[in-house]
Amino acid sequence: MSKFRVLFVCMGNICRSPAAEGVFTSLVAEEELEDRIEIDSAGTISFHEGNPADPRMSAAAADRGYKLTSRARQIKQKDLSAFDLVITMDDDNYDNVLALSEDKQEREKVKSFCDYCKEHSDQTVPDPYYGGADGFEHVLDLLEDGCSNLLMDIKKQLS
Repeated sequence: MSKFRVLFVCMGNICRSPAAEGVFTSLVAEEELEDRIEIDSAGTISFHEGNPADPRMSAAAADRGYKLTSRARQIKQKDLSAFDLVITMDDDNYDNVLALSEDKQEREKVKSFCDYCKEHSDQTVPDPYYGGADGFEHVLDLLEDGCSNLLMDIKKQLS
């Protein structure tokens, strides 16, 4: 059986999406599902391509026990066919990813991250890049909420 593939997408792929990848990777490992779920992240722009996660996001994530090991990359059209689920952090990312889609099947794979949040009512995951430490903490709060529910949804599909 092939792996269920999840791609998290933000703008630059240095704050929100690598943090989502790190949080989700940790949850998948806790459930011992690494052999069944593959996780990646990407950005809608190439500006930071090849860079590690923002040091502020890495530090905030590390304080919660998450390792952010990915390198920034830009989403490609082929990602829409390669991944089972493409999860965007905000409306601009959602629109940019949908613009890459070539058919209804690819469009149906694109979801908004906050649709998985149950404890928080935010509609989008705000970009913490230009703010202070509180922004990174809030992003992680949202990611922990949504990723746990996302994993429950995927586990149902895998069973």
